Amino acid sequence: MTIKPVNQKAWLLVLPVLVCVAFSAIVPLMTVVNYSVQDIISPERRVFVGTEWFAAVMRDEELHGALARQLGFSLAVLLVELPLGVLLALSMPATGWKASAVLVIVSLSLLIPWNVVGTIWQIFGRADIGLMGAALQGLGIDYSYTGNATHAWFTVLLMDVWHWTPLVALLGYAGLRSIPDAYYQAARIDGASKFAVFRYIQLPKMRGVLMIAVLLRFMDSFMIYTEPFVLTGGGPGNATTFLSQYLTQKAVGQFDLGPAAAFSLIYFLIILLLCFMLYNWMQRVGTEEKEEPHA
Repeated sequence: MTIKPVNQKAWLLVLPVLVCVAFSAIVPLMTVVNYSVQDIISPERRVFVGTEWFAAVMRDEELHGALARQLGFSLAVLLVELPLGVLLALSMPATGWKASAVLVIVSLSLLIPWNVVGTIWQIFGRADIGLMGAALQGLGIDYSYTGNATHAWFTVLLMDVWHWTPLVALLGYAGLRSIPDAYYQAARIDGASKFAVFRYIQLPKMRGVLMIAVLLRFMDSFMIYTEPFVLTGGGPGNATTFLSQYLTQKAVGQFDLGPAAAFSLIYFLIILLLCFMLYNWMQRVGTEEKEEPHA
């Protein structure tokens, strides 16, 4: 019996993908790693400094403040957008022309570019021409997202909730539509309450898409830049200066390429570690709930 040789030419089909990945990810990453261990005095003169920039970045108090603001913002985003998106998905019609119309309306904010979203809310929050700013001023609230740090932070949070909650709602809606009608029929026969249907039928079936929603929203909120930059410019003070804007200030504003490269690697590792921890925690919670006997 002769064994035919395996045709390896199929790997040639993957070659364009590998080339694209190399130029779009691997080469830039290696460039950043190279910059992070050097002191770039001039384009012609560079000095190897090892881990000096990493140590300097880790001691930076401004970085600690930006990290605390970023963690607080990302946590607030998840706490608000996840239940709000699930509630919106549950209230959306399942069939008919109303379902199509609602899906289009809900998706509208996702189609707006990020810089335009910041501009919209910049106008929306102004007391002289903006609807929200004028309404709050009319209620006697001295609202100013440019002069009050708390107002600025909550405005950025509200802007993100308006922009990205529909993504959670659409993912949750897709999970709900995948549930067979037999589950609901069995629940009606057993006389299950609406909360019991949600707890034991809808929520378990949505767990997979909600996990994706949590990871997507956490990663995106942890890298937010354009919207708060357009809306507040990171101010007032450093109230809305998150990690991405701090990195941009280092790399572009101060042209500290070495510290900026070191910080970008630390930034990447922080996102990777937090997403890994969040994913494992959600997997463990899901496993424990599956093992619990239903009442």
